[in-house]
Amino acid sequence: MAAVDIVLIRLCKIDIKAGKGPASALHITQIQKPKPKDAQALVKIKAFGLNRMDLLQREGMYPVPPQAPKTLGVEFSGTIEAEAKDAESGFKVGDEVFGLAYGGAYAEYIAVSTHMLIHKPKELSWEVAAGIPETWITATQAMYLVGGFSAGKSILWHAGASSVSIAGIQLSKADKASAIYITAGSQEKIDFCKSLGATAGFNYHTQDWAKEILEATDGKGVDVVIDFVGQNYFQGNLDVAARDGHIVNLGALSGTKLAAGVDIGGFVRKRIRYEGSSLRSRDEDYQGNLRDTLVAHALPKFIDGSFKVPIERVFPWEEVIQAHELMESNKTMGKIICTIG
Repeated sequence: MAAVDIVLIRLCKIDIKAGKGPASALHITQIQKPKPKDAQALVKIKAFGLNRMDLLQREGMYPVPPQAPKTLGVEFSGTIEAEAKDAESGFKVGDEVFGLAYGGAYAEYIAVSTHMLIHKPKELSWEVAAGIPETWITATQAMYLVGGFSAGKSILWHAGASSVSIAGIQLSKADKASAIYITAGSQEKIDFCKSLGATAGFNYHTQDWAKEILEATDGKGVDVVIDFVGQNYFQGNLDVAARDGHIVNLGALSGTKLAAGVDIGGFVRKRIRYEGSSLRSRDEDYQGNLRDTLVAHALPKFIDGSFKVPIERVFPWEEVIQAHELMESNKTMGKIICTIG
């Protein structure tokens, strides 16, 4: 009987051979089924979304917060199977949900705070729902809480065809940005971003995007800049930021150390604010407030189709290696999703 009990509490998750490595190091293994505690629910996962941080964490290059499990994955959709005693009263066993976690979504089950769960509308598929939480909440945080965006301001989204910027373009359009600029690595991606609402796009391979944005704005620049690139874009961001502009840095894909000769005069001359931010390291109350903002502001637009969640490709989770390799190719224009079962 004891052996049967042990089998019943085992489940599969995706792990990394030797703790870190290339995509080929990913494999499915078994762990003990988690038990929800405090305000958590146990969710049986139907689908999970991939994010750039997953690649960095897999390679041992991401500062995982102390409360996060080592298992990859921060966004998912699924069904509540059990609840702890302090779970939010609005959720019950059997509810279809999607949500954000500190980690652990690359698995059959996850124990996650109910403060970060959202009821899945029937209009959304499991795959679409799994592609919303991390990217749309990050875009919401960067634009409003950190960037101070409001109607009538202009905004620049770097990595325009990334999932966060795809969300940001749509949020900017819905909230009446005066202009929405993007950078991307191909004309195909620029055209895609324009179809979502971008005013203009600039190919960072073939164009001097900072110079052309200044020309497009008659030298004024843009009010809010959302950047994931870091080092290579630091000077350009200072150049294109408008007076009293706000640059929000969410990543440093090109590196963190600046070259000699960077001119920081714009900080004082234009009264620029440069602020870094992250979502995963925030506490549950902060993330819960962002969840509530997303539910009130964006969820109705997902339901009526005003907001789109483009999906590049869906993989069975057994093909997670191929999913990571596709993200590493930098050729995607939408979410990569893995399904379980």
